[in-house]
Formats: sequence, structure tokens, C-alpha cells
Amino acid sequence: MAERQYIIPYSRDARKRHYHKTERGRVVNFVVQIEVELEGDWTAVVRYDCSHKFVHRDSYDLKGRQRKEEIDLNYEEALTFADEDLDENWERYRLTFLAGGHP
Repeated sequence: MAERQYIIPYSRDARKRHYHKTERGRVVNFVVQIEVELEGDWTAVVRYDCSHKFVHRDSYDLKGRQRKEEIDLNYEEALTFADEDLDENWERYRLTFLAGGHP
């Protein structure tokens, strides 16, 4: 079993948190999310994960309300998609979140 975890800063108040675990070269668990710093605390804005045994994307607004969207990809595909999506769209997600919307 191998686990990788790291944080990539995008700006002073935005970062990506990445975690994944593999067994025999296959992804068995993952969480990838963009976080924004609000009043000294890091808050999830968009999260991709496989909790509940299915791949999904959660997005949050400033009040903490959550939207869940199921994603029809296997764990390996979803992990790659999540990393790329957050790398390409983090700034838009951050701005939408800070404006009070769901990214």
C-alpha cells in the first residue's frame, strides 16, 4: 500500500490538497480539493473524492451549503481529471466561491 499526500499553493489564499492511496498500482482512495483561506481557516471550495464508494464532486458556497455531483469515471481516471480540473480552473472556482456562489 502506498499513500501520497501534498499541498500545492496557487496563491496566498488558495491551494490544492491532494491525497491518494494505491494498492498493487491501482488507486483505492483519493481526495483532491481546492481550499481558500477565510479568516485564518482553510475552507474546502471544490472537492473530488470516492467516499461513499462512488466518485463525486462536492462544491460549497460561503454558507457551507454543499452540492454533490456523481462522476462516471473509475478512480484512476477521476484522480487525473480532478487534478487537471483544479489546476486549470482554481481561480474561477475561488472567485465564484468568494462571490457567494457554488463553483
